[in-house]
Amino acid sequence: MGGFVFFIMVGIVIILMGLRVVPEGYQGLVTFLGKYARTLNPGLNIVIPFIELVQNVDIREQVMDIPTQEVITNDNVSCMVDGIVRFKVINPQVAIFKVQNYRSQISAKSQTALRDVIGSVTLDEVLAKRADIANHIKTIVDESADKWGMDILAIEIQNIEIPADMKRAMAQQAEADRDRKARIIKAEGEKEAAVKLAEAAGILSTSQGALALRTLQTLKEMSADPSEKIIVALPGDLFDVKKLITDGK
Repeated sequence: MGGFVFFIMVGIVIILMGLRVVPEGYQGLVTFLGKYARTLNPGLNIVIPFIELVQNVDIREQVMDIPTQEVITNDNVSCMVDGIVRFKVINPQVAIFKVQNYRSQISAKSQTALRDVIGSVTLDEVLAKRADIANHIKTIVDESADKWGMDILAIEIQNIEIPADMKRAMAQQAEADRDRKARIIKAEGEKEAAVKLAEAAGILSTSQGALALRTLQTLKEMSADPSEKIIVALPGDLFDVKKLITDGK
């Protein structure tokens, strides 16, 4: 009786040792005597104790930094650039058994692609088209990552540090551009004002009594100023030579 109970206890222990719980967001890779056998989904699973080993692989989205590195643009400007890579494992078997340290592989490939892509464009393009450059880098890295059982979700360029003398030159250029635009806007305003004044002068010269009314309005506006002034209003046709000759006749 005691031996029977002993065997039952041993069997229970073996069964318990064969139970494996794979957490949500992971998959379990089972190796049978060192060889890949199958993949376990999240939840409770049964394996053969001591013979089958389980390695959990994180299949959630992961984030990894691209270390800061010096990059020379196509117009020979040296800048310091860093970023991040968002990826996830889509084939745990390939990622674990076909690649040695897939995170290192992604990091190395991302750094190389970043240097190559930024080295092919100018500094102005790096600053103005950061998203397009990041997508180009993602495409290059994703081609290799697919062979490693991973999917590159996004690559983002975070910081771009340029030399201090280049910053000063860019600030001076921006200031010159703003000054140029301000001068153009001012000139256009003066041009429009001159056109309007010419049109108003034409209307006043052809309309009977319009100039006199405008003169009275101007006098009214000037009288609002309490300064000491002597205003003498002369008829608008006082110096009309043609009328003087006609009246003389």
